[in-house]
Amino acid sequence: QVQLVESGGGSVQAGGSLRLSCAASGINFSVNIMGWYRQAPGTQREFVANIPSSGSANYADSVKGRFTISRDNAKNTVYLQMNSLNVEDTAVYYCHYEAYSSSTYRKLSDYWGQGTQVTVSS
Repeated sequence: QVQLVESGGGSVQAGGSLRLSCAASGINFSVNIMGWYRQAPGTQREFVANIPSSGSANYADSVKGRFTISRDNAKNTVYLQMNSLNVEDTAVYYCHYEAYSSSTYRKLSDYWGQGTQVTVSS
């Protein structure tokens, strides 16, 4: 059974920091991308950051320089360190896992976590 379990959300004042974690279980693909998306009320889900199993991280322009994504492959866990938070960062943050074939690099499947709420107050 595939599970993406997020933790670390909460409420913080503007300028503060939070660290999100997402542990994947029941998934075992050597080539994968783990990342984060977010969705604020009344808006579409948007990309925040991702990091491949081997390679460099990617960030949305709105979070560059403030957020840092990292991963522990041994633990199948991805982290999102969020600094200098502002009210526009308020959203439900979703963990995302993309699995790829190690021979063809074709995308095989993807999975979503349940989401964790991040609320930033002014």
